[in-house]
Amino acid sequence: MSRRAGITLIVVGAIGLLVLTSVFGVLAIGGRSGRTEVLGVAGCTPKNPAGTIVDVRLSDRGGGMMGGSNLMMVSVSASPNSVASGTVTFEATNTGAMNHELLILPAPSDGVGTRKVRNDGKIDELSSLGEASTSCGRGAGDGISPGSTSWVTVHLAPGTYELLCDEPWHYANGMFTTFVVS
Repeated sequence: MSRRAGITLIVVGAIGLLVLTSVFGVLAIGGRSGRTEVLGVAGCTPKNPAGTIVDVRLSDRGGGMMGGSNLMMVSVSASPNSVASGTVTFEATNTGAMNHELLILPAPSDGVGTRKVRNDGKIDELSSLGEASTSCGRGAGDGISPGSTSWVTVHLAPGTYELLCDEPWHYANGMFTTFVVS
């Protein structure tokens, strides 16, 4: 490669980085807890979250998901995955390519991941204690778009909880995790 072609490649890469930065706000920012938001939208977190902060990551990879088949890998993870009882703010960031949401429910008596999935690929949300599904906003909405964060603050008593995504077929494909409050 000639020197001129190499310089052109560097300039084109720098321009691409600037375009991504302007579209997404920032490529990486350090938060108050020292964690890094990858491809996060600048200012897309709560200003003064209450209580213990839990960083939740909603992700996906793979092919299409049709009718509950396991063609796509979806996951939810929480850090930390256990906290003391009291006020907890869940900051849910969608690091995947599809819309996701976060629901907090008491764990079923027969264990996390055992909820009945209806024909529409969703579960019964009546026992939900809180939901984060508004892109760059608090509470329930139409889903967290890729690269965005949503948050919800709840008061949790000691017990075992299930954090999950209830977009169609996501729960059925394993998008849930255990969360413990002591």
